[in-house]
Amino acid sequence: MVLTVDRPVPGVALVQLSEKTSRDTFSSGTIEHVVETLDGLMLDEETKAVVLSGTGKFFSAGGPIDKFEIAINDGTISDVVEEMTGQLHPLLLRIRRSSTIFVGAINGAAAGGGLGLALSMDYRISSEKAKLAASFFRLGLSPDGGTTWLLPRLVGLQESKKFFFQNKIWKASEALEKGALDEVVKSSELIERAIKIASDWGSWSESSRRGTKQLLDASTTTFFETQLEFERQLVVASSLTPDFKEGVTSFLEKRDPNFNNQN
Repeated sequence: MVLTVDRPVPGVALVQLSEKTSRDTFSSGTIEHVVETLDGLMLDEETKAVVLSGTGKFFSAGGPIDKFEIAINDGTISDVVEEMTGQLHPLLLRIRRSSTIFVGAINGAAAGGGLGLALSMDYRISSEKAKLAASFFRLGLSPDGGTTWLLPRLVGLQESKKFFFQNKIWKASEALEKGALDEVVKSSELIERAIKIASDWGSWSESSRRGTKQLLDASTTTFFETQLEFERQLVVASSLTPDFKEGVTSFLEKRDPNFNNQN
């Protein structure tokens, strides 16, 4: 079993990687199943938010180092690495661009490409046992998994540089202090709290969720006038949706909006 998918509350899917998958997320035959599952949930109109978690000591430990050795010896290592990044990187783009809210319930260590997967989440909540590690330099590699784009936006450029070049491992408390995590809770409370955040954030309209995610990601790489034009295009498109009509009506009626089944 690669992973399980549960529906703890309406609109929220809980995806839990098996212990084996958490240790070895990006092996051929495993990463494909993870990608297929997450893609399917992003396309599912009933799924507003996804909670992603691991099992045991790892959230996601990245690539299979033992298999790297075999591939180095038989001359296929570049194909192996290209295949892994070819699966992971497009997935990370889809997660960031999707209207689906992704909450990382980080139960244990997130390392390598698994760190990128954790950082790509819209909200990162961890247990006190969680750790964040790059691990690339220890292997003689440059970083991947979007870590050099995602981490500086959370903790700053110089903190990111120190994290990579000093091959640091951040415990949950330090990662929270730096800004790489949003919240740290007891292990027994992790999934319940993650589901609550997912349900709350996923309750907003699709256009609000998608537009805000895309605009915030674009904001650090565009000129102000470009950002204003991007905002204008998205808010005009949002104004044509049933969600906007419901939002206006509920505001005038002084009640909470109901965005379910409005799209």
